[in-house]
Amino acid sequence: MSDRELPSGMTRRHWLGHLASTALGIPAVQFFSSLEANAAALKKTNKSCIVLWMGGGPSHLDIWDLKPDSEKNGGPFRPIETSAPGVKISEHMPLVAKQMKHLSIIRSLDSKEGNHDRGRYLMHTGYSPNPTVTHPGWGSVCAMELGERLENFDLPHCISINTPGIGAGFLGMSYSPFMVQNPNTPIANLRPPKDVEGWRLDRRLRMLGQVENQFVDQRKVQAASDHKAIYSKTLRMMNSKYQAAFNLDQEPAALRDAYGKGSFGSGCLMARRLVEQGVTYVEVALDGWDTHTNNFDALSRRLLPELDKGMGALTADLASRGLLETTSIVWMGEFGRTPRINQNAGRDHWPRSWSVVVGGGSIKGGQVVGATDKDGVDIVDHPVGVMDLIATLTQSMGINIATQYTTPRGRPMKVVDGGAPIKELVG
Repeated sequence: MSDRELPSGMTRRHWLGHLASTALGIPAVQFFSSLEANAAALKKTNKSCIVLWMGGGPSHLDIWDLKPDSEKNGGPFRPIETSAPGVKISEHMPLVAKQMKHLSIIRSLDSKEGNHDRGRYLMHTGYSPNPTVTHPGWGSVCAMELGERLENFDLPHCISINTPGIGAGFLGMSYSPFMVQNPNTPIANLRPPKDVEGWRLDRRLRMLGQVENQFVDQRKVQAASDHKAIYSKTLRMMNSKYQAAFNLDQEPAALRDAYGKGSFGSGCLMARRLVEQGVTYVEVALDGWDTHTNNFDALSRRLLPELDKGMGALTADLASRGLLETTSIVWMGEFGRTPRINQNAGRDHWPRSWSVVVGGGSIKGGQVVGATDKDGVDIVDHPVGVMDLIATLTQSMGINIATQYTTPRGRPMKVVDGGAPIKELVG
């Protein structure tokens, strides 16, 4: 998300950094939340989604759709059996293999965008970039449609870990992702200063409220309303005991080891803690998948072991806690990688026929949708478009797929435009 995607005068720093460094010096004040009383109900009724984002474009042919019989394109990795009968994945994913009964592979996605930035935008919004409109990320749509149903909720409903995520576009800054840069370190500026007395706080808050209200009344623009809403939300989060959801030290050592203590594994564990408290959308990024060179070494030695631990532990943990019934999981990147192995033992960009993985929530596990030919080049069964994927996820979250917004310029924009839910998964 770049600053040009935000309302005029707003930047990502407004979430916390600006608040902490301002002359207002807001200290701690106790705001009360009803979340604790509703925690049990949230686990049963609140819909959440965790997106595992593979920045750079993951090599699907070496993970989810191996071609061992293709002499030219197969590569050195072998497929292994999984807990889903007939579904095989890479030998370097043994922990995820045990959880495949909960997950399904779409092996026939055609996304048509082979550029990193354009592919990232498309996979997050369902739309190709357009200079006349900035579309909201699907996570922001979820936050708006589902998160607002929870009153007095102290945490953001759209959170990105290890990545800025995609902005809320014309929905406004209130629904943009709250970024956690490193899940292994405390969030900067989450704790207010300790050297301001309570009476001084009260004065400053009253003064802030007067200025904000007057500004909103005079300007009547989205940016002003967003600014006021973000300050209010940030104050609540800074002073809420539910900020403990970001503290991984509260987890048993054995569970932390199971997830892995790198930024991705820790991010997956934080994602579980967040959806457990009622957060609607969490994205966790693992970068480094742009493997034009030494693809197989990068995957076998670093990327797949880290992915396997984090994704495998997350799926098992959600299932054991009863959270998988209400939490959708999505694994995806900008695009896949070429069936052809290049002269540098790498694979290049390939949006034409690749794989994504989904599961949890109301999505059926243990399924394979679509197929590519023996060399992984052409889709030979059940082509799936990006809007079909968005439609499937939207339906799985209980959001009406006919939902439509109006942009500031008066243009209608559908959350799902032309796509249809995949019946094998949610029908």
